[in-house]
Amino acid sequence: QVQLVESGGGLVQAGGSLRLACAASGRTFSIAATGWFRQAPGKEREFLATITWSAGRTYYADSVKGRFTVSRDNAKNTMYLQMNSLKPEDTAVYYCASRGRLRVGNLGTTIQDYDYWGQGTQVTVSS
Repeated sequence: QVQLVESGGGLVQAGGSLRLACAASGRTFSIAATGWFRQAPGKEREFLATITWSAGRTYYADSVKGRFTVSRDNAKNTMYLQMNSLKPEDTAVYYCASRGRLRVGNLGTTIQDYDYWGQGTQVTVSS
């Protein structure tokens, strides 16, 4: 199994920045890719970004492209999400997830693509 723990959430003013981290432990050698999702109250969990752990290939949702950057440090088994120009509508619980298999043509943008999830970290953006 893989355990994931998010950190770095908090309260920030609109226009500000936050950097989230997702630390993986356990069978980290089995991780092929990790992703970030978020869920606002009353809304479905939304895909944000994903990164492959070997090649570092990334893919972003249109809603965050240009503002958010996903990266990883394989030596630390940690993935990051740098969030800039934050807006009140970015307020949500942010989750990281991992998957152990990459499939041709599958970008890893749905909840069903992932095997393990963290507990989430709250991000609140005030106006």
